[in-house]
Amino acid sequence: MWLRNQTSLADFFLEGLFDDSPTHLFLFCLTLVVFLVALSSNTLTIFLICVDRGLHTPMYFLLSQLSLMDLMHVCTTIPKMATNYLSGSKSISFVGCATQHFLYLSLGGAECVLLALMSYDRYVAICHPLRYTVLMSRKVVLMMAVTSWLGASLNSLIHTVILMHFPFCGSRKIHHFYCEYPAVMKLVCVDFTVYETTAHISTIVLLLLPIILVSTSYGFILHSVIEMRSAGSKRNAFATCSSHFTVVSLWFGACIFSYMRPRSQRTPLQDKVGSVFYSIITPTLNPLIYTLRNKDVAKALRRVLKRDFISQ
Repeated sequence: MWLRNQTSLADFFLEGLFDDSPTHLFLFCLTLVVFLVALSSNTLTIFLICVDRGLHTPMYFLLSQLSLMDLMHVCTTIPKMATNYLSGSKSISFVGCATQHFLYLSLGGAECVLLALMSYDRYVAICHPLRYTVLMSRKVVLMMAVTSWLGASLNSLIHTVILMHFPFCGSRKIHHFYCEYPAVMKLVCVDFTVYETTAHISTIVLLLLPIILVSTSYGFILHSVIEMRSAGSKRNAFATCSSHFTVVSLWFGACIFSYMRPRSQRTPLQDKVGSVFYSIITPTLNPLIYTLRNKDVAKALRRVLKRDFISQ
């Protein structure tokens, strides 16, 4: 028993994304650039929303939570991948793997819930504008954020504890660049059919319920926009929702590709491509999609820069 426990706590080995070829070195450098863009853009978004009073609204508070999730998401996976590539080491400790699994699963689940709740915010703003301050009060918005974080963290904690209690066999080599659930499960050397089915159902629920809420919200929004008589009101409504709808489509599209395919149709390369998209590309694009098309954020940035310039 003691020997088995020691073996279970041994290090894992991450296959990584890149090898030593010049092409992969270029892709690694490109990944680092994308990581720095994600880091700076999400940090800037959070900073502007915190310091500018004009952005102290429910929509921007929820956006700051989304940026925080994206910021933590890229920091959960990319630094370890980069460290292993530069050092030539592929190992990750048992505790490190469990922590990484818990964080990425928590942040992914929290983002699913938060994006669904943000669609409800857009529904209230367009369909019930006169009741917006009541339906989206400070208390309600805080509850939305807490529900996203705590609900996803609890789900992730349960799955992480169960997964890491399974015995692992073989070389303990994870065919991925971080400890993603499907890749780690392939190392388990006992029958886990019941748990795999339960986890698959849990994943489907965590994805489908938010998708249903998003679809319902946008159905009502579309109905309200069609009934608007003013062309200007229609343009404003579409402008308000287009950024969120783009982010939702990118995120849920990548998650469905990664987690709702049957295991028989999955390959390590496909898993890596899907993971790169939702763990690196999407967190980079989200703040750019929201800020580049958002006049309020642009004005807030100008106000902050002007204030700093005057203070100097």
